[in-house]
Amino acid sequence: MSRFKNEVAHLQAHVKTLRLAGAALFIVALLLGFGWWSAPKSLTIHVPPDLRSGSTRKWWDVPPESVYAFTFYIWQQAQRWPTNGEQDYPRNLHALSAYFTPSCRAFLQQDYEFRRSNGELRQRVRGIYEIPGRGYGDDSAMRVRTVSANNWIVTLDVSADEYLGAEQVKRALVRYALKVVRMDVDPERNPFGLALDCHARAPERIETPPPAAPPGRAASAGSNLQGDTP
Repeated sequence: MSRFKNEVAHLQAHVKTLRLAGAALFIVALLLGFGWWSAPKSLTIHVPPDLRSGSTRKWWDVPPESVYAFTFYIWQQAQRWPTNGEQDYPRNLHALSAYFTPSCRAFLQQDYEFRRSNGELRQRVRGIYEIPGRGYGDDSAMRVRTVSANNWIVTLDVSADEYLGAEQVKRALVRYALKVVRMDVDPERNPFGLALDCHARAPERIETPPPAAPPGRAASAGSNLQGDTP
C-alpha cells in the first residue's frame, strides 16, 4: 500500500513541478512580449554619402558629414525669407522648432524681435548659400569638430544676401560656428535626432579673394554691399 502512496506522491510532486515551470514560462513570455511591443519600430542609420567602399557603422554613431549636412540645411532654411522677413522669419522658427534646442529657440526669437524693432525685416527677402570652395569636402576637419559622441561644433562659411524689393541692400560673407547636440526626443517631427544649439561663438565677417575683373572693366559696385547684421 505504501508503494502506491509513494507513487501518487511522486506524481503529484511532478505535476506541481510542471505547473511551476508552466507559470515561469508564461511570465517569461509576457516579458518577451512586453519587450517586443516596446521596441522601436524604426531606427535612424546615418550612412556616409560615398558608398564606393564598404562602411561599418554603429547604429547610434553620427558621422561628421551627416552633422554638417543637417546643420547647413536647417540653418539655411531658418534664414530664408522668400517674400517678407517680418512674416517669414517667425514662420520659419515655428516650422523648424523641433530642430532647435529650447535655449536656441529663445535666442532666435530674441533675434527676430531685435531685427523687427530695427526695421531689418519688413519687406526684406533673404537667403544664404555656401561659399564655393569652403564646403565640407574642402576641409572636413575644420568644418566639423567632434566635442563628444553627442556634441559637435560646425563651422559654416556662407554668403547672406538681402533684398528690399528689387534692390540688393546687403551682402555679408559670414562664418557661423554652430553647436549641434543629439536630441532624439521627437522622431515624428525630427527624424535626424539632432538639434541646433545656436552659436558656439559670435558670427565673424570673412573675406574671399575678389574675382579677377576683365581688362579695362572695373569691379561692379554691387559686389561690395555690406550690412550691419550677419
